This record gives sequence, C-alpha cells and structure tokens, in this order.
Amino acid sequence: MTKYTIILPTYNERENLPICVWLLEKYLKEIDYELIIIDDASPDGTLEVAKALQKEYGEKKILLKPRAGKLGLGTAYIHGLQFATGDFVILMDADLSHHPKFIPIMIALQKEKNYDIVTGTRYVGEGGVSGWDFRRKLISKGANYLAQFMLEPGVSDLTGSFRLYKRAVLADLIADSVTKGYVFQMEMMFRASKKGYTVGEVPISFVDRFFGESKLGSQEIVGYIKGLLTLFTTVS
Repeated sequence: MTKYTIILPTYNERENLPICVWLLEKYLKEIDYELIIIDDASPDGTLEVAKALQKEYGEKKILLKPRAGKLGLGTAYIHGLQFATGDFVILMDADLSHHPKFIPIMIALQKEKNYDIVTGTRYVGEGGVSGWDFRRKLISKGANYLAQFMLEPGVSDLTGSFRLYKRAVLADLIADSVTKGYVFQMEMMFRASKKGYTVGEVPISFVDRFFGESKLGSQEIVGYIKGLLTLFTTVS
C-alpha cells in the first residue's frame, strides 16, 4: 500500500494544531500516512500540544522532530524529509489555511496522471482565497505575477505551499535549493520546471488562519524579492 508523509512545520500554532490533526484523520482515514510535526521552539506551548496529540494518535502516526529555534520554512522541510518513510511527501501549513479535504483529490490526480508533483492553486478554476483584505490579496497576486513573469515556471500558483511530491523528486529538488523561508516553495517549482518534472494542479480554497497572527511581514516581503532575484540570476 502506498504511504504518504505529511511534513507540518509549526510556530505558535497551539490552537490550530489539534484541529488540523483532527481534520487530517477525518479525511485520510483510508490512506496510509504519517505526520511529522516540526516545531521551531514555539513560545506558546505548541510542542506540548503536539506531544499530547502524539499520545492520543500514537507514535507511528505522529512523529515529533522539533528544532531549537525558528530556522525557516525551507530548512524545516529539509529537516523533516530525512525522517520521512512515505513514497510521497505532502507539504502543508498548520494554520488551517490548507484544508486536508483537498489531499485525497491531489492523491487521485497523481495516481491518474503519474505526476511527479501535484500543487494546490488559488488561481485556476474554483480556487480562491477567503479572509484576506485587499492589501494581502494585492501582495499575493503581485508576488505571483512577478514570479511568473521572471521565472516562467509553468504553474499558475508559484507562491503556494500546499503540495504533494514523489519523495525522490522532492529530495532531488531540495538537494539543489539555495533559498529559505517563503521563497523555498517558489524555488521548488522553478527547479522542477528546469528539470522537466511533471506537475498537476488542483484548485483549492485558501482560508486565512483562524487563530494566531500571520507570519507575513515586511521582512518576509523583502526576503521574497531578494530570493526571486537570486533564482532569476543564478539558476539555469
């Protein structure tokens, strides 16, 4: 039976994490999966909540691989991948913006077309965003448009972070990665296009976080622009 590994980085997600895990179990009942939670020393007690969830669902279902500090989203995936035992790896956010109900759809599409990667998209078909103000939507669409113009990656949502990879494909892409944080997701799609990997898209409804504060600030925006320029000038 095909096994899936879900890598879930967390930072201050104490309130969201139990709901996220419950939804995963609800929608993936018929799927063999493991969940790797990577907490970056959250001061709000996220790791303690994760430990309680591990006791409830079992150590085979939930693996805890915490780190000593907030080291970045890209490095969290690299860290988690070394513990993954699934044939496929799913990357998603813990803040409930990525609904687990879309995972079976991604899996079905991958099986049908044998895609190397299946990515969620907010910009095709019934995909969309709920809960963002005009400024946040403008930033997201502007960032995606700029990346599309400069990198021509062949996917509609380059800045999204809800994806399913063949594990070997993700490992290959990560081995060459040079960026961290939010730019990491963009780099994965850009390198996938350069390497000729096949990518399918599933329209998703992206919902703004229920609890906690957004981690997107001016520092992340500046980092995104710097990362985009790095990819444009160095990756061939």
